[in-house]
Amino acid sequence: PGPARLARLPLARVKALVKADPDVSLASQEAVFVLARAAELFVETIAKDAYVYAQQGKRKTLQRKDLDNAIEAIDEFAFLE
Repeated sequence: PGPARLARLPLARVKALVKADPDVSLASQEAVFVLARAAELFVETIAKDAYVYAQQGKRKTLQRKDLDNAIEAIDEFAFLE
């Protein structure tokens, strides 16, 4: 299994986002893979934390307010405020 199979996000899309930054002129496939994997882990972490707030509201579906509550309550996400 190559690096493309280990990432769930489409690497071509991640590469397009990287190239959209005017400060980036070149990005290796390894760098794109690492960025994709980091993004996946970030989304997984914030989703798990937000799900706790959804459960408190006796829901199984995440809502914007659950994400807002997680961002507000957890110091790691302070940069998103």
